[in-house]
Amino acid sequence: MQENNTHSKFVGYLLWIFGFTGAHRFYYGKPVTGTIWFLTLGLCGIGWLIDFFLIPSMNRESDLRFASGEIDYNIAWLLLTFLGVFGVHRMYMGKWLTGILYLCTFGFFLIGILIDFWTLNDQVSLENTEKRNA
Repeated sequence: MQENNTHSKFVGYLLWIFGFTGAHRFYYGKPVTGTIWFLTLGLCGIGWLIDFFLIPSMNRESDLRFASGEIDYNIAWLLLTFLGVFGVHRMYMGKWLTGILYLCTFGFFLIGILIDFWTLNDQVSLENTEKRNA
């Protein structure tokens, strides 16, 4: 049985550094708690510190939940986190039209970026599944 390694602990810890914004929680497919972390600065820093020890289990859960494939989650997430307003993550996934829209509208006026933080894992998983079944 092939191991499904969709997410990286290294990227998880890299995003954890900005964890008071919930970045690592969004990355591991936990948008509700990611939003709570964002609004409360990582539960006033306490949840952020606890997450340092929870990242390995969040990594295992995401590896079981999302489909691996041609599009790499780590690249997509790093592009979204650091270049999302330019639409580079969408272009990477082959979504050129919305990527150019993001480029011209500052991430669709930042609303698109927020939506992508909530849905990027599912978008990548869907693209990988479709490409595998094509």
